Amino acid sequence: MQLRTRRKSRTVAEINVVPYIDVMLVLLVIFIATAPVVMQGVTVDLPKAEAEAMSAEELTPIIASVDKGGQYYVSVDTTSIKADDLQALSELVSAELAKDPKRPVVVQGDAQVPYDAVIQLMNALKQCGVSSVGLVTEPLD
Repeated sequence: MQLRTRRKSRTVAEINVVPYIDVMLVLLVIFIATAPVVMQGVTVDLPKAEAEAMSAEELTPIIASVDKGGQYYVSVDTTSIKADDLQALSELVSAELAKDPKRPVVVQGDAQVPYDAVIQLMNALKQCGVSSVGLVTEPLD
């Protein structure tokens, strides 16, 4: 009788990462190409002033904007919606506040816009139930 000796074969536990690197590079190119499209906003030349920055713990604010031409916009997260008038703006802000009443609201007014347009915007926000409004400025140089 012969004893058979078995050779122990070791299992190979290697992962081929080359396909994963290819996928990551494709995703990187896609994100680079789509980032400018996703990051739309209202172009506003903000006035410069010393101010406190918002804390990182706060929720992303609802941004009510008025541009140089006197057009009103509401920005929620990454979407910016043009409001035809202050009534439409109030309705948009009210709808967002109904979803999350603790969400902060800030006003972003162009430096060239008449002061009255910013005050009218703040008044419309107050009438739709916003208790406090922050003003967005550019930091001093």
